[in-house]
Parts: sequence; C-alpha cells; structure tokens
Amino acid sequence: MIEPRRSVAPGRSKGGAAALSWGVGKKAFASPELAAAAFGVGKITRHLFICLGPDCVEPERGEETWAYIKKRLKELNLTGPDGPFYRTKCQCLRICNGGPIGVVYPEGTWYRDLTPENAERIIQEHLIGGRVVEELCFARNPLPDLVDS
Repeated sequence: MIEPRRSVAPGRSKGGAAALSWGVGKKAFASPELAAAAFGVGKITRHLFICLGPDCVEPERGEETWAYIKKRLKELNLTGPDGPFYRTKCQCLRICNGGPIGVVYPEGTWYRDLTPENAERIIQEHLIGGRVVEELCFARNPLPDLVDS
C-alpha cells in the first residue's frame, strides 16, 4: 500500500510549501487525482502490462524491454496527460515461461517473448494500429464492456 508522506514536490504544490504527497520513486503528487491527471487516466484506451521476471525471463532482459517500451512510448508522445496508452511493469503475470510476458487491455491479448524488437511490433501494430500481433499472441481474455452495460 502506498502511504502518504510529507514532501515538497517542485511544481506540484502551491507556494512551494510542504504538502501531503502520494507516490513512490522520483515523482510525488499532492493527491492521487493530480497523479492520475498527469498520467492521462480518463483518456487511456489501451494498457500494456509487462512482466520483468525473474521466473519467465532473466530480469536483465525484462528490464531491457521495459526501458525500451518507456522510451518509445515517450518518443511517440503516446503516454502522459494526453497520451492514449499506459504501461505498467510487474514481477509476475503467472505465465512463468516464454517471457517477458505482456498483456494488452481492454482486449486481453497475451503476448510472449517481448524483446525490444517484438515490443516495437506490439506498439506499432496493436497499440497504434489496433491489430493483434498473431505470431506473438498465445491467449486472449477480453474485458467485458462494462461502461455501456
């Protein structure tokens, strides 16, 4: 669980005063709402999760792919306050071979062997183009359309 902490986050609190912040790592926001806005929550159309290992792949390979995905989505201006895509790393998606393993929602398309090269195909063909990369897909479990229900 992420706990609130007192900090001064440059550019994120009024008047430079210490504010109750939420977050971990380098970024801290005065509230979860501000963090969500900064990451484009509410505008997200697809979400890519990637397992970094250690069971499905050596952690170094998982981290290499993660760094590539972060860099490319940022270069293509596809994440952030106006970007339509979100990416999340995790340590286990419970498919402990063939990794790095990834899954794209809302389609629930599961991918194997997310090397940087294969990640680029998924970015271009699936995230941007809306077409599943069939050669890398090993399972599907789309989310139900709950918004229109």
